[in-house]
Amino acid sequence: MSEDPRAAPLRTAVIVGSTRETRAGDGIGRWFAALAAGRDDHEVDLLDLAAWEFPARRTDTPDAAVTAFTRRLARADGFVVVTPEYNRSFPAALKQAVDYGFDEWQAKPVAFVSYGYRWAGRYAVEQLRSVFTELHAVTLRDGLHLDLRDNAPDGADSGDHADGTAFPGDAAAEDRHRVAHRMLDRLSWWGLTLREGRAARPYVG
Repeated sequence: MSEDPRAAPLRTAVIVGSTRETRAGDGIGRWFAALAAGRDDHEVDLLDLAAWEFPARRTDTPDAAVTAFTRRLARADGFVVVTPEYNRSFPAALKQAVDYGFDEWQAKPVAFVSYGYRWAGRYAVEQLRSVFTELHAVTLRDGLHLDLRDNAPDGADSGDHADGTAFPGDAAAEDRHRVAHRMLDRLSWWGLTLREGRAARPYVG
């Protein structure tokens, strides 16, 4: 008998999209990955793009790093993209990484954790929605948006604690946890539903 696709936790890839030397994304990404990993319905795979040595130019034959990265994408049932907003858009490194996959994204849900100043990364998310729509992915309506004016992480200390006490750790932490868990509830619903669908019949791409 084949394994019931509803039995296993959702394999959730958390992708940290910033590769800048000084960035808030690594701390935010670790904080969110730890929060998701503390649940019974998500099996978390943290993919920090700063740790990947991708080629400087795209070649017809993928190298070992690209192959390893796309295999991790293929294994995932759903995704959380952690993105900053740079000049009302998202980082070039994130676009490069997204473009390495195609079939790996199809018929899978994508949620967003964004951060920035004033608009908290919402412009980056809106542009990412159109990219993932082109890749036949399903984007969640509501995400987690962090305004760094209110929640400025302190360099390398941001998000170092698995319980989230370093970031976010101010008076609004309870509300952010609530929003994050609500988003993960919906990601789990979409991820399990689409996983069952892919198991029942191949997606028509």
